[in-house]
Amino acid sequence: MGESTVNTQESRTATPPSPIPDEAARPATEDPPGPPEAAGPRTAWHRRLRTPRRPRIWFEILLIAVSYYTYSLIRNAVPEQKAKALSNADWIWRTEHTLGIAVERSINHAVDSVTWLIIGMNYYYATLHFIVTIGVLIWLFRSHPGRYAATRLVLFSTTLVALLGYYLYPLAPPRLMTGEGFIDTVAHHQTWGSMASGNLKNMSNQYAAMPSMHIGWSLWCGLTIFALAKAPWARILGLLYPAATLVVIVSTANHFWLDAVGGMICLAFGFAVSALWYGSLPYRLPRRVATERPERPAERQEAY
Repeated sequence: MGESTVNTQESRTATPPSPIPDEAARPATEDPPGPPEAAGPRTAWHRRLRTPRRPRIWFEILLIAVSYYTYSLIRNAVPEQKAKALSNADWIWRTEHTLGIAVERSINHAVDSVTWLIIGMNYYYATLHFIVTIGVLIWLFRSHPGRYAATRLVLFSTTLVALLGYYLYPLAPPRLMTGEGFIDTVAHHQTWGSMASGNLKNMSNQYAAMPSMHIGWSLWCGLTIFALAKAPWARILGLLYPAATLVVIVSTANHFWLDAVGGMICLAFGFAVSALWYGSLPYRLPRRVATERPERPAERQEAY
């Protein structure tokens, strides 16, 4: 009885084994874990590059100016393959008839009969495409600096992949098709409403209709406003803007419905690139960016 009592007490007071294995028990072939810095400078550089930073106004103006100039240069440098572009337009038109969505000509004729409406659409097509896009970029720069770079990357990636579409798939707009009865609303009403019509037709590649960047850019604007604006009326206008743009590009015979689908696909590619780079959709990133200026010791003492 005495021995069993002693053994029981010893078992109760015995120290439980430590969950941390003894260093001596570690296998000889297992390397000890390295310090956190073992990831190397490349990881730190990559993380820093992907971290949103406060945009600089001079750099953004220069970047946008150079990018748009390069985009226009490349777009207009794509050979104007008239025969191929018209052939592709015929195929698109036949495909839309098969799908039962070939109503562009009816819309074009109906809207053209209302003079004030079609003239307004001509100017809408020529101006708002740039004004609204630049306005949204300025708004992002001022109010959402933490999301600016990621959202701008969406726009740039969308435009870049569109250039590939212009080169690989030349397409004539409906107004340039022969024998289909589409009305070139700019030429008909003698308005300045398109960089690819009238006196300005030599300044732009007329056979770069697929994809439609009017849809790609306007949908980028609309989604950005809808996701980030606080006022309900602003969010509603954000959704109406790409819808109105779709009506305009069809009414003025500058694009088919399927050109708009191409623009949406390019925008989806742009969002994918941005999400892969920043690890999140741009609208989910923090609105503000953390200051990059290191805190000084004197400032830390004053804080306490």
